[in-house]
Amino acid sequence: MELKQLEYFMAICEEMHFTKTADKLGIGQPTLSYQIKALEDEIGIRLFDRLGKKIALTEAGKILLEHSRQIFNTIKGANEQLQELQKLSRGKLIIGALSGDLSHVALLALLEFHSMYPHIQLQFFVLEDVVEKIKQNEFDLALTIMPLEDDGLNIISLYEEEFYLVVHSEHKLANENELDIKDIEKIPFILNPKDHCFRKWFDSVCGKSGIIIEPIIESTDTKSIVSLVKQGIGATIISKTLYHSEDNGQLAAIKINPTLQRKITIIHHKEKRIGSAANIFRSLLNSHIDKYNQIESLI
Repeated sequence: MELKQLEYFMAICEEMHFTKTADKLGIGQPTLSYQIKALEDEIGIRLFDRLGKKIALTEAGKILLEHSRQIFNTIKGANEQLQELQKLSRGKLIIGALSGDLSHVALLALLEFHSMYPHIQLQFFVLEDVVEKIKQNEFDLALTIMPLEDDGLNIISLYEEEFYLVVHSEHKLANENELDIKDIEKIPFILNPKDHCFRKWFDSVCGKSGIIIEPIIESTDTKSIVSLVKQGIGATIISKTLYHSEDNGQLAAIKINPTLQRKITIIHHKEKRIGSAANIFRSLLNSHIDKYNQIESLI
Protein backbone atom coordinates (compact mmCIF):
# COMPACT_ATOMS: atom_id res chain seq x y z
CA MET A 1 0.00 0.00 0.00
CA GLU A 2 1.65 3.20 -1.21
CA LEU A 3 0.89 6.79 -0.26
CA LYS A 4 0.35 7.65 -3.93
CA GLN A 5 -2.35 4.98 -4.15
CA LEU A 6 -4.06 6.35 -1.04
CA GLU A 7 -3.84 9.85 -2.49
CA TYR A 8 -5.54 8.66 -5.69
CA PHE A 9 -8.13 6.77 -3.64
CA MET A 10 -9.03 9.87 -1.59
CA ALA A 11 -9.26 11.99 -4.74
CA ILE A 12 -11.75 9.55 -6.24
CA CYS A 13 -13.77 9.66 -3.02
CA GLU A 14 -14.11 13.43 -3.50
CA GLU A 15 -15.25 13.25 -7.13
CA MET A 16 -16.85 9.78 -7.16
CA HIS A 17 -15.93 9.62 -10.84
CA PHE A 18 -12.79 8.06 -12.34
CA THR A 19 -12.56 10.26 -15.45
CA LYS A 20 -13.09 13.53 -13.58
CA THR A 21 -10.58 12.47 -10.92
CA ALA A 22 -7.97 11.58 -13.53
CA ASP A 23 -8.42 14.96 -15.21
CA LYS A 24 -8.11 16.71 -11.84
CA LEU A 25 -4.91 14.79 -11.02
CA GLY A 26 -3.48 15.31 -14.50
CA ILE A 27 -3.04 11.61 -15.23
CA GLY A 28 -4.68 9.20 -17.63
CA GLN A 29 -7.74 7.31 -16.52
CA PRO A 30 -6.12 3.89 -17.27
CA THR A 31 -3.28 4.80 -14.91
CA LEU A 32 -5.74 5.77 -12.17
CA SER A 33 -7.80 2.62 -12.65
CA TYR A 34 -4.65 0.48 -12.57
CA GLN A 35 -3.49 2.01 -9.27
CA ILE A 36 -6.87 1.50 -7.60
CA LYS A 37 -7.07 -2.09 -8.93
CA ALA A 38 -3.57 -2.75 -7.55
CA LEU A 39 -4.65 -1.34 -4.18
CA GLU A 40 -7.76 -3.53 -4.12
CA ASP A 41 -5.72 -6.60 -5.09
CA GLU A 42 -3.23 -5.90 -2.31
CA ILE A 43 -5.82 -5.60 0.46
CA GLY A 44 -7.98 -8.35 -1.06
CA ILE A 45 -11.29 -6.50 -1.06
CA ARG A 46 -13.17 -4.12 -3.34
CA LEU A 47 -13.22 -0.43 -2.40
CA PHE A 48 -15.83 0.70 -4.92
CA ASP A 49 -19.00 -0.80 -6.30
CA ARG A 50 -19.15 0.00 -10.00
CA LEU A 51 -22.71 0.57 -11.12
CA GLY A 52 -22.51 1.40 -14.82
CA LYS A 53 -20.87 4.82 -15.05
CA LYS A 54 -21.50 5.45 -11.37
CA ILE A 55 -19.43 4.26 -8.41
CA ALA A 56 -20.11 3.96 -4.70
CA LEU A 57 -17.90 3.26 -1.71
CA THR A 58 -18.10 -0.21 -0.21
CA GLU A 59 -17.94 -0.68 3.56
CA ALA A 60 -14.25 -1.47 3.14
CA GLY A 61 -13.83 1.74 1.16
CA LYS A 62 -15.43 3.77 3.95
CA ILE A 63 -13.05 2.24 6.49
CA LEU A 64 -10.01 2.90 4.32
CA LEU A 65 -11.14 6.47 3.66
CA GLU A 66 -11.33 7.20 7.39
CA HIS A 67 -7.85 5.80 8.01
CA SER A 68 -6.43 7.52 4.93
CA ARG A 69 -7.61 10.87 6.26
CA GLN A 70 -5.88 10.16 9.56
CA ILE A 71 -2.67 9.20 7.76
CA PHE A 72 -2.56 12.37 5.67
CA ASN A 73 -3.49 14.55 8.65
CA THR A 74 -0.56 13.02 10.52
CA ILE A 75 1.76 13.71 7.60
CA LYS A 76 0.46 17.28 7.35
CA GLY A 77 1.03 17.80 11.07
CA ALA A 78 4.57 16.46 10.81
CA ASN A 79 5.35 18.81 7.90
CA GLU A 80 3.93 21.79 9.80
CA GLN A 81 6.05 20.98 12.85
CA LEU A 82 9.20 20.56 10.76
CA GLN A 83 8.60 23.85 8.96
CA GLU A 84 7.88 25.55 12.26
CA LEU A 85 11.12 24.20 13.69
CA GLN A 86 13.06 25.40 10.65
CA LYS A 87 11.62 28.89 10.46
CA LEU A 88 10.21 30.03 13.82
CA SER A 89 9.52 33.29 12.06
CA ARG A 90 5.87 33.63 12.97
CA GLY A 91 3.32 32.53 15.52
CA LYS A 92 2.33 33.23 19.09
CA LEU A 93 3.45 31.85 22.43
CA ILE A 94 1.25 32.34 25.50
CA ILE A 95 2.91 31.65 28.85
CA GLY A 96 1.45 31.80 32.33
CA ALA A 97 3.27 31.80 35.64
CA LEU A 98 2.20 31.66 39.23
CA SER A 99 2.60 35.12 40.69
CA GLY A 100 5.62 35.42 42.91
CA ASP A 101 8.98 33.71 42.56
CA LEU A 102 8.10 31.72 39.44
CA SER A 103 7.05 34.75 37.39
CA HIS A 104 10.59 36.13 37.78
CA VAL A 105 12.19 32.94 36.42
CA ALA A 106 9.68 32.72 33.56
CA LEU A 107 10.33 36.34 32.60
CA LEU A 108 14.08 35.73 32.31
CA ALA A 109 13.45 32.82 29.93
CA LEU A 110 10.96 34.89 27.89
CA LEU A 111 13.42 37.77 27.51
CA GLU A 112 16.05 35.40 26.15
CA PHE A 113 13.48 33.75 23.88
CA HIS A 114 12.49 37.15 22.46
CA SER A 115 16.11 38.04 21.70
CA MET A 116 16.46 34.77 19.77
CA TYR A 117 13.07 34.81 17.98
CA PRO A 118 11.86 38.43 17.82
CA HIS A 119 9.12 37.63 15.27
CA ILE A 120 7.24 35.31 17.62
CA GLN A 121 4.47 37.21 19.40
CA LEU A 122 4.71 36.69 23.16
CA GLN A 123 2.01 37.00 25.78
CA PHE A 124 2.96 36.61 29.44
CA PHE A 125 0.40 36.44 32.24
CA VAL A 126 1.12 36.39 35.95
CA LEU A 127 -1.74 34.96 38.00
CA GLU A 128 -2.40 33.53 41.42
CA ASP A 129 -3.76 30.34 39.84
CA VAL A 130 -2.73 29.32 36.32
CA VAL A 131 -4.23 25.82 36.35
CA GLU A 132 -7.71 26.88 35.25
CA LYS A 133 -6.30 28.91 32.35
CA ILE A 134 -4.42 25.83 31.13
CA LYS A 135 -7.51 23.64 31.48
CA GLN A 136 -9.48 26.19 29.44
CA ASN A 137 -6.75 25.99 26.75
CA GLU A 138 -5.96 29.72 27.05
CA PHE A 139 -2.20 29.27 27.72
CA ASP A 140 0.36 27.17 25.87
CA LEU A 141 2.40 26.48 29.00
CA ALA A 142 2.37 27.56 32.62
CA LEU A 143 4.91 27.47 35.40
CA THR A 144 3.52 26.61 38.82
CA ILE A 145 3.98 24.57 41.95
CA MET A 146 2.88 20.96 41.75
CA PRO A 147 -0.89 20.96 41.19
CA LEU A 148 -3.22 18.15 42.15
CA GLU A 149 -3.32 15.31 39.62
CA ASP A 150 -5.78 16.11 36.85
CA ASP A 151 -6.71 14.02 33.81
CA GLY A 152 -6.81 17.18 31.68
CA LEU A 153 -3.21 18.18 32.42
CA ASN A 154 0.24 17.08 31.42
CA ILE A 155 2.49 17.79 34.40
CA ILE A 156 6.25 17.97 33.80
CA SER A 157 8.38 18.10 36.92
CA LEU A 158 11.25 20.57 36.72
CA TYR A 159 12.94 20.56 40.11
CA GLU A 160 12.48 20.62 43.87
CA GLU A 161 12.75 24.15 45.22
CA GLU A 162 13.66 24.99 48.82
CA PHE A 163 12.22 28.07 50.47
CA TYR A 164 14.02 30.17 53.08
CA LEU A 165 13.16 32.69 55.71
CA VAL A 166 14.73 35.87 54.29
CA VAL A 167 15.53 38.96 56.35
CA HIS A 168 17.60 42.15 56.08
CA SER A 169 21.33 41.50 56.47
CA GLU A 170 21.33 43.51 59.72
CA HIS A 171 18.26 41.79 61.16
CA LYS A 172 18.76 40.22 64.60
CA LEU A 173 18.24 36.76 63.03
CA ALA A 174 20.59 37.34 60.08
CA ASN A 175 23.41 35.22 61.56
CA GLU A 176 21.21 32.24 62.33
CA ASN A 177 21.81 29.16 60.16
CA GLU A 178 18.53 27.45 60.93
CA LEU A 179 15.29 28.07 62.80
CA ASP A 180 12.55 25.73 63.90
CA ILE A 181 9.28 26.60 62.18
CA LYS A 182 7.66 27.21 65.57
CA ASP A 183 10.19 29.99 66.23
CA ILE A 184 9.02 32.14 63.32
CA GLU A 185 5.45 32.78 64.49
CA LYS A 186 6.18 36.16 66.11
CA ILE A 187 8.35 37.52 63.28
CA PRO A 188 6.78 40.45 61.32
CA PHE A 189 6.13 38.94 57.89
CA ILE A 190 5.50 40.37 54.43
CA LEU A 191 3.74 37.70 52.36
CA ASN A 192 1.39 37.05 49.47
CA PRO A 193 -2.35 37.33 50.17
CA LYS A 194 -4.25 34.40 51.67
CA ASP A 195 -5.77 33.37 48.33
CA HIS A 196 -2.35 33.03 46.69
CA CYS A 197 -1.37 29.45 45.86
CA PHE A 198 1.97 29.60 47.70
CA ARG A 199 0.45 31.36 50.74
CA LYS A 200 -2.21 28.65 51.03
CA TRP A 201 0.52 26.02 51.09
CA PHE A 202 2.67 27.95 53.58
CA ASP A 203 -0.30 28.51 55.90
CA SER A 204 -1.08 24.80 55.68
CA VAL A 205 2.50 23.89 56.67
CA CYS A 206 2.39 26.33 59.57
CA GLY A 207 -0.99 25.00 60.66
CA LYS A 208 0.39 21.47 60.88
CA SER A 209 3.02 22.82 63.27
CA GLY A 210 0.36 24.55 65.35
CA ILE A 211 1.25 28.14 64.43
CA ILE A 212 -0.57 30.94 62.64
CA ILE A 213 1.27 33.63 60.67
CA GLU A 214 -0.36 37.07 60.58
CA PRO A 215 1.61 39.23 58.09
CA ILE A 216 2.05 42.95 58.70
CA ILE A 217 1.94 43.55 54.92
CA GLU A 218 0.48 41.49 52.07
CA SER A 219 1.25 41.98 48.39
CA THR A 220 0.86 40.09 45.12
CA ASP A 221 4.07 41.72 43.84
CA THR A 222 7.09 39.68 44.90
CA LYS A 223 9.50 42.42 43.81
CA SER A 224 7.79 44.79 46.23
CA ILE A 225 7.94 42.21 49.01
CA VAL A 226 11.69 41.73 48.54
CA SER A 227 12.19 45.50 48.33
CA LEU A 228 10.42 45.97 51.66
CA VAL A 229 12.58 43.27 53.25
CA LYS A 230 15.70 45.07 51.95
CA GLN A 231 14.47 48.15 53.75
CA GLY A 232 14.30 46.21 57.00
CA ILE A 233 10.53 46.43 57.32
CA GLY A 234 9.91 42.71 57.80
CA ALA A 235 10.80 39.15 56.81
CA THR A 236 9.46 36.93 54.05
CA ILE A 237 9.59 33.42 52.63
CA ILE A 238 11.07 33.09 49.13
CA SER A 239 12.70 30.37 47.04
CA LYS A 240 16.42 29.70 46.83
CA THR A 241 16.32 30.67 43.15
CA LEU A 242 14.79 34.08 43.81
CA TYR A 243 17.03 34.69 46.81
CA HIS A 244 20.19 34.13 44.74
CA SER A 245 18.91 36.41 41.97
CA GLU A 246 17.80 39.24 44.30
CA ASP A 247 20.49 39.27 46.98
CA ASN A 248 22.92 42.17 46.64
CA GLY A 249 24.39 41.92 50.12
CA GLN A 250 21.30 43.35 51.80
CA LEU A 251 19.63 40.01 52.48
CA ALA A 252 20.25 36.98 54.66
CA ALA A 253 18.62 33.58 54.20
CA ILE A 254 17.86 31.15 57.02
CA LYS A 255 16.84 27.53 56.65
CA ILE A 256 13.66 26.40 58.33
CA ASN A 257 13.21 23.06 60.06
CA PRO A 258 11.40 21.09 58.76
CA THR A 259 12.59 22.11 55.30
CA LEU A 260 10.12 24.09 53.22
CA GLN A 261 10.22 22.48 49.80
CA ARG A 262 7.87 22.37 46.81
CA LYS A 263 7.97 20.63 43.44
CA ILE A 264 8.05 23.12 40.56
CA THR A 265 6.34 22.02 37.35
CA ILE A 266 5.41 23.04 33.84
CA ILE A 267 1.84 22.21 32.91
CA HIS A 268 -0.04 22.18 29.62
CA HIS A 269 -3.37 20.92 28.34
CA LYS A 270 -3.17 17.19 27.66
CA GLU A 271 -4.77 17.53 24.22
CA LYS A 272 -2.81 20.62 23.11
CA ARG A 273 0.09 20.13 20.71
CA ILE A 274 3.24 21.67 22.09
CA GLY A 275 4.97 23.38 19.18
CA SER A 276 8.61 24.21 18.63
CA ALA A 277 8.35 27.66 20.18
CA ALA A 278 6.93 26.26 23.42
CA ASN A 279 9.55 23.51 23.53
CA ILE A 280 12.36 26.04 23.02
CA PHE A 281 10.95 28.20 25.81
CA ARG A 282 10.88 25.15 28.04
CA SER A 283 14.55 24.45 27.28
CA LEU A 284 15.50 28.06 28.03
CA LEU A 285 13.57 27.87 31.28
CA ASN A 286 15.47 24.73 32.24
CA SER A 287 18.80 26.40 31.43
CA HIS A 288 17.98 29.35 33.71
CA ILE A 289 16.97 26.99 36.50
CA ASP A 290 20.16 24.95 36.06
CA LYS A 291 22.19 28.16 36.20
CA TYR A 292 20.79 29.05 39.59
CA ASN A 293 21.05 25.50 40.92
CA GLN A 294 24.77 25.43 40.05
CA ILE A 295 25.48 28.46 42.21
CA GLU A 296 27.19 27.55 45.48
CA SER A 297 24.78 27.78 48.34
CA LEU A 298 25.35 31.00 50.25
CA ILE A 299 24.10 29.54 53.46
